[in-house]
Amino acid sequence: MTPAEYVQLKAFARIDGLFLALLWLASFACYIVGLSSPLWAMGALLLAFVTPFFVAQRLRLFRDVAREGAISFRRGWGYVVLVFFYAGVLFAMAQYAYFAYMDQGYLLHSLQSMMESPEAREMMTQSGMQDAMKDSLSQLQAMRPIDLALNILTTNIMAGILLGLPIAAVVKQGVKTTNREIQQ
Repeated sequence: MTPAEYVQLKAFARIDGLFLALLWLASFACYIVGLSSPLWAMGALLLAFVTPFFVAQRLRLFRDVAREGAISFRRGWGYVVLVFFYAGVLFAMAQYAYFAYMDQGYLLHSLQSMMESPEAREMMTQSGMQDAMKDSLSQLQAMRPIDLALNILTTNIMAGILLGLPIAAVVKQGVKTTNREIQQ
C-alpha cells in the first residue's frame, strides 16, 4: 500500500466512521427512550443489528469508487477496523457528554425499576441471580461517565476487529480482467 493509498483509506474510513457513529447515536437514543416505551426499544435493537450490513455496504462503496472494484482481504479488514475505531471514538465522546451532563441517573434508575418489578424479581429468584444483579447495579452506580465511555469504546473497537473478518471476507474482490486482457 502506497502512502497515498493509506491516506485515501483513512479519509474514507473517517467519513464512514462518522456515519456509523450517527447510526449508533440513533440506536442509543432509541434505547434511552425505549426504557419507557417498548416500540423505541425495538428500534434501538434494529439499528444495532444493521451495523455490520451498513459497514459492509460502505466497504463495497469504498471498493467500487475509490479502489476501482478491487480490494484485498487485508485492506478491507483494515478499513473496517478503522471505521469502527473512528466511530467508537466519536460515539464514546457523545456518550461521555450524555452520562456526564444529561443523564442525571436516569439510566441507572430505570434499570433498578425494571429489576424491582414482580416479574424480574421472580425470574431472578428462580435463576438464583439476585445477589449478582445487586452487585452489577452497585458496580454500575460506582462507575464514572468516563469509565462508561471508555468501556463502550473498547467494546466497539473489539467488535470492529471481530466483525471486520467476515465483512472483509465477503466484500473482498480481486482485479477484474477481460478476455481481451487475457489474450494479450
